[in-house]
Amino acid sequence: MPPVKHNVCLIDDDNIYQYTARVLLESTGLAKQIRSFYNGHEAINYFRDKKNINSETLPDVIFLDINMPVMNGWEFLEEYHKLYNTLPKPIVVYVVSSSVDTSDMQKSRSYKAVTDYIVKPVNRSKYLELIESL
Repeated sequence: MPPVKHNVCLIDDDNIYQYTARVLLESTGLAKQIRSFYNGHEAINYFRDKKNINSETLPDVIFLDINMPVMNGWEFLEEYHKLYNTLPKPIVVYVVSSSVDTSDMQKSRSYKAVTDYIVKPVNRSKYLELIESL
């Protein structure tokens, strides 16, 4: 039986992280589609526009950076929380940041939508573990 493939959403303004994450996720064989956004505003607009679409096209998992221009990860989470219960399926959200500040880690736990806080860099085995746990 082939492994289940998942839709993945990357929200991060760093081109190198986006590229590396895409390559690592593709190498796991578990990513069906990878959608990228370079700030929270682009991503939240996608979710607002698509909130009534088929659950097959929505991501199964979001990897969200904190520090981004236009709309940062915290601002995205505030807006996402308003849409969270209207989406046709649950979406796992991981905050992925280079920040090791315990206040950031604690703040991420205050959001019902956030599953965990992951410190960058993220290697292939960690992505594999996170995707397999979906």
